[in-house]
Amino acid sequence: MAPTTVLITGANRGLGEGLLKRYLAKPHHIVIAANRNPSHPTSQALSNLPTGEGSQLIVVKWDATVDQDAFGAVAELQEKHGIQYLDIVVANAGISQICPTVADLKLDTLRSHMAPNVYGFLATYQATRPLRQKSTKEPIFAPMGSTAGCLESQPPITNAAYGLTKAAVNWYTIRINAEDAWLNAFVLIPGWVQTDLGDRGARELGLEKAFITVKESCDGMMNVLAVTTKEKHGGKMVGWGSDICPW
Repeated sequence: MAPTTVLITGANRGLGEGLLKRYLAKPHHIVIAANRNPSHPTSQALSNLPTGEGSQLIVVKWDATVDQDAFGAVAELQEKHGIQYLDIVVANAGISQICPTVADLKLDTLRSHMAPNVYGFLATYQATRPLRQKSTKEPIFAPMGSTAGCLESQPPITNAAYGLTKAAVNWYTIRINAEDAWLNAFVLIPGWVQTDLGDRGARELGLEKAFITVKESCDGMMNVLAVTTKEKHGGKMVGWGSDICPW
């Protein structure tokens, strides 16, 4: 039986690590941890995670702020590790460093968020596309989204840098799903999770921490990824609890 091949960007911490360790614990999975610094302790610690029967971990350098890193990493996966196809790609890498009002947003701040969150997302889609086309299953491309990027159901918080980038991801994912008839592309919403990013946002609103644990979110997202189809979720925004979220 051919193993299921999963690639996750930003896989050495938070939600990316949570999904990675769940896939790695399954039997017959090749799980690719893509992150910007494979020598970092958080990246090297991934090799200590429990591994299912016949499963394998591959760590590859993938800096979302460097345009060609995604393409170089895919070439390395093929040439060095013999990866011939990708079944699931979760584009998780991204940043949220500041939550200004639109009036206070600096263009340099916007540019710094656009680089990993939008340009890096697009590079991930384009670089992995040929290998997804070689999947014998219905391949999945699932960027990690946020309701901060919604229009009609936009949360009432200041988030002019990060929110805009997630709105762009929403737009592109709808188009990708429409243009690639063979691909199930949808935005995966983890909820307001107790990560560094989520808890920082909570503190800005006067709360101690976010509402959802990493375990709850990742368990829920794994359930979504296990049952998803293009007919069910393609071109939609899907929450960790399997609900379809309004744009």
